[in-house]
Amino acid sequence: MGLDIGGANTKAASSDCLFADSVYLPLWKHAPLCELLSRFAARKPEPQAVSVVITGELADCFSSKREGIESLTAVVKQAFSCPVLFWGTEGFSWSDPMELAAANWSASAALLAQEFGDCLFVDMGSTTTDIIPIRDGRAQAAKTDFLRLATGELVYMGRLRTRIDALLPSSRLCGRIVPLAPEFFAIMADARLALDQISPVHYVCDTADGARKDREAALRRLARTVCSDLEEIGEAGALAIAKQACERQKEILVQSIARQAEKHCLDRVIAAGIGEGQITEASAFLGLECVALSEKYGAKISDVFPAFAVARLAEKQWAAVS
Repeated sequence: MGLDIGGANTKAASSDCLFADSVYLPLWKHAPLCELLSRFAARKPEPQAVSVVITGELADCFSSKREGIESLTAVVKQAFSCPVLFWGTEGFSWSDPMELAAANWSASAALLAQEFGDCLFVDMGSTTTDIIPIRDGRAQAAKTDFLRLATGELVYMGRLRTRIDALLPSSRLCGRIVPLAPEFFAIMADARLALDQISPVHYVCDTADGARKDREAALRRLARTVCSDLEEIGEAGALAIAKQACERQKEILVQSIARQAEKHCLDRVIAAGIGEGQITEASAFLGLECVALSEKYGAKISDVFPAFAVARLAEKQWAAVS
């Protein structure tokens, strides 16, 4: 079994593709991670070994990344009685626990380097997007979130949890250019729900106001981004904000993929995550070949690919040792 423990979601997958799960578990709200891991440990058949990647160390319930790594590794070890392997930016062999910080992209890239060769791996989740160049059998990426953010290999923008005002400083609305309030009023999940791009069941995160996850509630949150009630700008106004937010997100994704593809002379994209469709669309716009991992492994595996990748890598290492 592979685990990807993030700040907002904990994901699990088996190396044989038969099991995949993603659970919204916001660590900063002290969510019951131990209970979830114990449930995974009790699955039948029980896992022979567990391999783990971690990104949740950045959650602000921890005073530092090191504290986060130490806390999360301890919880995993407590939950499982079978052998547990942790993947760092250089693989399963590591000396400093800080090598485990935000290493999930590294596991994905290591597996894809073996199976696809040179490519640009793009994985959009609910919160962030990884854009990882792979050449000559390995990822050509920086080792920390700070450096990947600086180089454009980490784009802090996801399909669901990103604030609308973070993407869209102003909106064309009612014949005017209206600034969006820099406040936590609505997120991209509201825009996609309002536009029928996702259903309420796929709104797998908290709402900004703690209210319902239906279309009307999403429209009201969108209206609030311009300090308005829905009755004031109407459904058409709220939908205009949603459409412009989605257009802006596409522009950012296209620009980010184009920058890395040109920089590393890559013309093939491997797409994964719940934003796989957006990646495919952006790649087509750029004239790049795109392979969707859902077509190779299934949609559930694509959505949790780092968990699957680290499981498959552990299985291969286990076989080599045996």
